[in-house]
Amino acid sequence: MSPFPIDAPHIPVLLDEVVAALAPVAGAVMIDATFGAGGYTRALLSRGARVIALDRDPDAIAAGRAAADEGMTLIQAEFSTMDRVVEAPVDGVTMDIGVSSMQLDQAGRGFSFQADGPLDMRMSQEGLSAADFVNEADEAEIADVLYHYGDEPKSRRVARAIVAARPLTRTGELARVVRKALGHKPHDKKDPATRAFQAIRIHVNRELGELADGLAAAERILKPGGRLAVVTFHSLEDRMVKRFLRERSGATPGGSRHLPQAGVATQPSFAKVGRGVRAGEAEVARNPRARSATLRTAERTAAPAWHQEARA
Repeated sequence: MSPFPIDAPHIPVLLDEVVAALAPVAGAVMIDATFGAGGYTRALLSRGARVIALDRDPDAIAAGRAAADEGMTLIQAEFSTMDRVVEAPVDGVTMDIGVSSMQLDQAGRGFSFQADGPLDMRMSQEGLSAADFVNEADEAEIADVLYHYGDEPKSRRVARAIVAARPLTRTGELARVVRKALGHKPHDKKDPATRAFQAIRIHVNRELGELADGLAAAERILKPGGRLAVVTFHSLEDRMVKRFLRERSGATPGGSRHLPQAGVATQPSFAKVGRGVRAGEAEVARNPRARSATLRTAERTAAPAWHQEARA
């Protein structure tokens, strides 16, 4: 499959706010942990920073290399590995979580039901596919994924319908099964298949585990005074980032299912934790994807990183 073009229609969300939070200066070293079409990277480069950009999608890396800018280094890797593939320390890390518009727009990648394509959804184009999951997992596991990652209130009914319809190999097939199970009508405002596709994508790509590990990796690689800026697009992600920064700044004890208690820390590893920032009306009008985005920011202290065990 040919890589998607680097000039594909894509508008970086909360770009001005992300750049302001990172405060790049000439010579600073920044990590764009989710390169995508390179919007954040180019903005940081324009301010004189050096950018090390990561993406697990080989198409994004290939497109980026075809239009490489001076001062940019591209690495195909999951952002959870940033502290292993990039030399520490760095001045800033930005993360734009979730699927990119380029991935959604390519029917052959199987992320969307807007156009029929193979049931894939793999960001890295390797490992377990969405078709593998829906055809091989048992009904209870499918129901759990739909409920926890898609907020699907009728997850058991949908899971039962998926199992009954197997094998499923196309996005259109899965969408029709979900709609039928939920009694979807064409005039309904929101397609119920949206929740199922989100849930399966998150599971296949281990997105919440990747986010948890990526936040801990950013903590380890940022220098004292280094800035972190994370953009999320749904409540599961935002709650994780908010909880992580509260814990690491010493504001909240305890752990969660996705971010377990890290252990006793003598000093907070983050400070100056900002409130969640949402896109304004003008940006949402230009880019509807920005409507659900939330930016959270923090500054690294000089304290050691909190101990956290790696998770599969």
